[in-house]
Order: sequence, then C-alpha cells, then structure tokens
Amino acid sequence: MDRTAWPYRNALLMAPMAGVSDAAYRIIARSHGAALAYSEMVSVAGLHYGSDKTWDLLVPNDAEPDLAVQLFGADPSQFREATAAVARRLGNRLALIDINMACPVPKVTKGGAGAALLDEPTIAAEIVRACRAGLDDAGSDVAVTAKIRRGRRTDEEVAPFFAQALEQAGASAIAIHGRYASQLYRGEADWGCVRRVTEAVGVPVIGSGDVFSHDDALRMLEETGCATVMVARGTYGNPWVFSGHEPTTKERIDAFARHVRLLDQTGAHMARARSLAGWYFKGMPGAASLRGEAVRCSNANEFLSLAERALVIARAGSDVQPEECE
Repeated sequence: MDRTAWPYRNALLMAPMAGVSDAAYRIIARSHGAALAYSEMVSVAGLHYGSDKTWDLLVPNDAEPDLAVQLFGADPSQFREATAAVARRLGNRLALIDINMACPVPKVTKGGAGAALLDEPTIAAEIVRACRAGLDDAGSDVAVTAKIRRGRRTDEEVAPFFAQALEQAGASAIAIHGRYASQLYRGEADWGCVRRVTEAVGVPVIGSGDVFSHDDALRMLEETGCATVMVARGTYGNPWVFSGHEPTTKERIDAFARHVRLLDQTGAHMARARSLAGWYFKGMPGAASLRGEAVRCSNANEFLSLAERALVIARAGSDVQPEECE
C-alpha cells in the first residue's frame, strides 16, 4: 500500500485487544464486515529476543487476507528491527504497522511504552521514523500509524499537538481514543477530542471509544469528521456491529459455536471460549446458568455442547421458533 494512501474511509475496523484479538476473533470480525483487523499488541522487545510466543501473536492465519500488526515498546532501535522483521515475514499480507501509544496498563507504561509515550512526543516521533525506516529496510511501503489517547492525565489533553508531531514524523493515520490514560475505561470517551485531532492533522483520523453499535459508529463518523472508526469492546459477542445486522438468538448461538470451532482449529487456548460464552449469551434466557457452565468447560466439544444447551433453553423460553432449529 502506498504509505500516503488510506483505503478504509467510512469503514469500521476491529481494534487490537490484548488477550482477545487472536486469529479466530479476527476471522469472525472480517467475515461480518470489518474492513481490517489488528493483532494483539506485540512487544518489540519480545521480537528482538526471538520469542516464538511473540511471533505467534502476529502471523496471520491462512483464512485471513491480511493483518494490521500493532507493536509496543519504548526503544526506537527495537521498533526499526521489529518492523523490518515483521514486514519480511508477512510480506504482502501485512496491511500496516500500528504503534501502541495508548495502553494505560501499569506493566506497559512503567517501561515507558504505551500511554507513557504521551509524555514523550520527541521519543514517540523517533519511533514513528524508526518504523518507517524499518519498512524501508525490508522494501515495504505499507503505512505506519499510531494509536493514542486524549492525554495521560485527566485535564491534560495533549492529543491534537501530539498527533501533529506524529504526522510530521511520517505517520499515515492516527487513531485516537477519547479518554485519558488515567481513566482506563471509566467514564465516557470524549468524541470532541476525536474532532479536535481530526481538525489538527492532515492525515486520516481513526475514531475510538464508546462505539458499541453500528449506529454509534455512524454517529462518530458524522459528529467528529474522522475517516474511519475502530471498534473494541463493542465487538464482544457482537461481530454484527460491523454490518448493523440485528441477530436472532439462534444466530448468536451459531456464531458462538463457529467461534469455538475456530479457536480449536487455530490452536488457541480453549479457556478463551469462557469469555466468549459470557459475551454471546448476554441477555439470553438462562445466561447466568450458561456462564456458570462455561467456567467448567475445557475443550471444544464441551463448549459446543453448551451451545446446544443454550439453544434448547432458548426454545423452551419461546425465544427461538422450532423451525429455526431445523
């Protein structure tokens, strides 16, 4: 992709989510209309030291057309090395390199990574340039983007100025989450900050924060002027957020079962299906009981049996018509 191009205007993207956005999750999202899906955030230090577990996070499954890889760290030289290695390994299946400058978790920020970079615009700009150089080293022309927050501490908004520094360093797009890092995920995301960043830079802006429905995404596009919307927690048990389709109970149960099969096929740890059960079954008849049963499941067959039980409970509650189950 030409580094100056942004082919995802007015599109919805599946956000990078630690412990969530594995290959199965990404395949589900893409099949429901996500224009792009991101890896979990990947440590450049882990890649520097050749960790196989780190590489497992960013190698796309055969069913994925491409993958946006999100990197985190604090050392520009490691970013250059990691970016070149990722570009060489993924080749034309690398959609873009994204730099995490938003994660508020202390174990990330204490090392100067994630949202800690909001206090270090000079270093952040060096990291963008390092990623661009790493891609040049590998002969790749994909975009370098960054995900930021409103600021690190409440009432200290730095996002518009910070985004300008990243643009000048060579970022092709900026994703902005409208909360301060100190808020974690409490309170409301300030979409006004998304608009302020959009007005401050000339590159496309990706809006993020409190997008829980397709209508929310459309409203963010309209109210902020951002080019694209990134959906994170709004995807939990709801891949239809990308299309706006309102699923039936049977469709939700079927999607859970498909997700379980994909976890199994992609070699993911099946414990992840416990969270999926809570998300997909939320608000359904017997949801609390089903969540309790999910905690005791340990393999794909047990989770698929749980899906069958969920359908039986739904039918008994007249929420699903018998002919839907044929």
